[in-house]
Amino acid sequence: MSARLVQNFKGGRAFIVTATPGLEGALAPTLARLGVESLYPRLVNGRAEIPFETLRPERDMLFVDGDLEGAVGLELEDAEALPPVPVIGLVGVEAPSRLKALVHVGATAFLRKPVHGGAVYAALFMGINQFQLRSQMCARFEALQARQRGRRFVFQATLQVMARTGLDEDQAYAQLRHESMRTRQALEVYCEDFVKRHHKTATASLRSEGAPPRPGKPKAM
Repeated sequence: MSARLVQNFKGGRAFIVTATPGLEGALAPTLARLGVESLYPRLVNGRAEIPFETLRPERDMLFVDGDLEGAVGLELEDAEALPPVPVIGLVGVEAPSRLKALVHVGATAFLRKPVHGGAVYAALFMGINQFQLRSQMCARFEALQARQRGRRFVFQATLQVMARTGLDEDQAYAQLRHESMRTRQALEVYCEDFVKRHHKTATASLRSEGAPPRPGKPKAM
């Protein structure tokens, strides 16, 4: 299912990271008309004080001035990583290094400084919806990776059922699938638990069989 496009930004909060609050153009007044509250985090030693732990991606967004270096501490080295909320870059000097820095903090849209009111809605639309799309794609990719990792447990569990019951491969797989549905678990998750339980039981059995007999009390002479 494709992500639903966000078109109404009322109730949002925009954290605007800049060294000159209020001088970035028509950004804050235009955001206010769109129902978005503008907040200007303090810069302390060149780093913005942003409450990342309380940010919510469905409500909050970051506007980052590309002329500030390392102001938000969100340098994403991994291409698959996402910022906690949508990021929109404020571009003054269009140097490749400045644009690259904005990309590395996860910017999915850009606004030229000084900001003109007519460009804000389009930047919000692109920035927020591209962030939603990337989030959905990352979630799908992680789910596929988890299923791929789980397939090895399905294979191991199938072999164990075959060895225990004498069933063929198809029958053993069908039995595991039936049990996973009965317990309302994904097949991969059920098989992982199954393999771990089997390993734990086998290990306990080996320890019990291999334990030396406990010495009895010496007989009286």
